[in-house]
Amino acid sequence: MMTRFLTATALGLTLTCFEADAQQLRRPNVVLIVADDLGYGDLGCYGQTRIRTPNIDQLAREGMRFTQFYAGSTVCAPSRATLFTGKHTGHATIRGNGDVPLAAGDFTLSEMFRSAGYRVDGIGKWGLGLRGTSGDPRAKGFNQWVGFLDQTDAHDYYPQAIDRYDSVSDFNDRVENLGRRYIQDVFNIAMGNSVRINSDFQFFLYLPFTIPHANPKLKEKGMQVPTDSPYTAEQWPQPEKNKAAMITRLDQSVGLLRASLEQHRVHQDTIIIFTSDNGPHDKGGVDPKFFKSSGPFRGIKRDLHEGGIRVPMIVWWPGVVEEGQVSDRVWAMWDLMPTLAEVAGAKVPKGLDGISMLPTWTGGKQTNQHDHLYWEFHERGFQQAVRVGDWKGLRLAQSEPIELYNLKSDPAEEHNVAGEQPDVVKRIEEIMKTARTESPRWPGQAGSDAQEQDKPAVPATLSAPPGPG
Repeated sequence: MMTRFLTATALGLTLTCFEADAQQLRRPNVVLIVADDLGYGDLGCYGQTRIRTPNIDQLAREGMRFTQFYAGSTVCAPSRATLFTGKHTGHATIRGNGDVPLAAGDFTLSEMFRSAGYRVDGIGKWGLGLRGTSGDPRAKGFNQWVGFLDQTDAHDYYPQAIDRYDSVSDFNDRVENLGRRYIQDVFNIAMGNSVRINSDFQFFLYLPFTIPHANPKLKEKGMQVPTDSPYTAEQWPQPEKNKAAMITRLDQSVGLLRASLEQHRVHQDTIIIFTSDNGPHDKGGVDPKFFKSSGPFRGIKRDLHEGGIRVPMIVWWPGVVEEGQVSDRVWAMWDLMPTLAEVAGAKVPKGLDGISMLPTWTGGKQTNQHDHLYWEFHERGFQQAVRVGDWKGLRLAQSEPIELYNLKSDPAEEHNVAGEQPDVVKRIEEIMKTARTESPRWPGQAGSDAQEQDKPAVPATLSAPPGPG
């Protein structure tokens, strides 16, 4: 009975009717894959030599790979919030982990696609609002959701329940008694069904997979995977074998996606975008230095140094994005919303921090460019980062001076040259003052440096303590 429910209902992704004629001139489908805590250096196409990622590497060879793309934040929830709202962490409703949902007034990427006539499915980890809140996927334009609403639930790779929403039946509840199913295998089934059911329509498929996030409850055994194959014989610490096996399973999911698109003859009409929500973690018994997961950069998850926020970005679009391109264009997660609005023929919402990168994707001239990129982070007090051209400014505590690095000559951020460039520091300091709006949930006052990492920034009625998401 449980197997039939999973394949026919929970993972079947039932079909809805669209007023739009399925035979009309097609705009491209869009599949957006967001890995969880995957570092810049964890993929072969970004220099990894020991973890096998042939399918993702093929995407890069056949599409465009970006070397200076940035996550929205250095942890999960705020990074995903910038993706879905087109606003950086100085303006987004969600600026840190916790249970603060997207606001009712936050117009999202999923709502944008839905308004443009797209079918909108999500499979994986949401983390932007629980059931019944203003951030529930049901309230944010999704036709279907399979996975986790609570990012803490998403840490377990053998869950006993997942969240499920279906706009046809209006089912919006937990699916219990999954048995011992590895969650990525469940996601693979749902992904294939979504492509099959939506192949006659324009669709946006959001795949925020949970690999390779650790399960912190299991401590040094937190890298959960059914088998460490194909790395069983390697003389590596067991957590590192498991991490590598998890990433290779993620890569296999990309291969399954492409096979499904080809089977249903929509691969020539589909964009695949692959990225990660932040830099690599150091949980579950792994050491991010073992595989050089941050690539050549300093820092990991929860750091505003490059290793915490510079992430892989691959865009694959047959016949439009020229094969084998490597771009050093500087852009960030909040640019995806205006870019994809242009792709979908949707109206670009006003007040976004993002700009469309479609000219870069299609080989045109990118006349619209960022003056700067901005981040703020609240788990270690109030920290800020700004990129202006090749300059990167960091303020890791409001009581400390700004650090300054030239990323062109010093990508590893080893040499603080703030004392040699007072004019640049002054400009970055001004941006740090003006690039944000004040938020009662995420205060920016100097006194916030005293805030402890495990203490809520606001009363419990507004926010939960920052989690390990």
